[in-house]
Amino acid sequence: MDYGIHRERSLELLNQHLSTPNLIKHCLASEAVMRALARHFSADEELWGLTGLLHDLDVELTLDDLSLHTHETVRILRQEGVAEEIIEAIRMHNEHAHTDKRSERFHHALAAGETITGLIIASALVYPDKKLGSVKQKSVRKRYKEKLFAAGANREIIAECELIGFTIPDFCDLCLSAMQGISDELGL
Repeated sequence: MDYGIHRERSLELLNQHLSTPNLIKHCLASEAVMRALARHFSADEELWGLTGLLHDLDVELTLDDLSLHTHETVRILRQEGVAEEIIEAIRMHNEHAHTDKRSERFHHALAAGETITGLIIASALVYPDKKLGSVKQKSVRKRYKEKLFAAGANREIIAECELIGFTIPDFCDLCLSAMQGISDELGL
């Protein structure tokens, strides 16, 4: 199916709009998580993956101002001719910038999936080798319960996985496995 953009062009846009390697890695991790979620739900893996990959294009431009974040991404993606389904999910992953609330499985999946990547990466960084392969499923589950650990990984947003049929432990397991699958790309 045609979404108005392909992965190669998405990667070009990432490199054009993001200069911080860790932000690019976050987008790659979000893509992997979204592809795993799509497989779980028998949804369109390309649609979900591209959405995860492109969701934070304007994060450096908006400098963590959540009232602005996603507006420039929406503009960029509309200019590129990207499918509205992708644009809407990206717009909705940051409710702080909009008056409407997430209500679709796809929107909850992106919000929860991109948020848990920070928790998983922080979990890997406390290991001596700093590798995702060393992280055990029970470790991510334990870290999820520690509110001060990776405090920027909003537990309320991660818990939206329950709105799409996951338990927190199962969601942690799926997302960790997805990220471990691209550990070389992430350098972890």
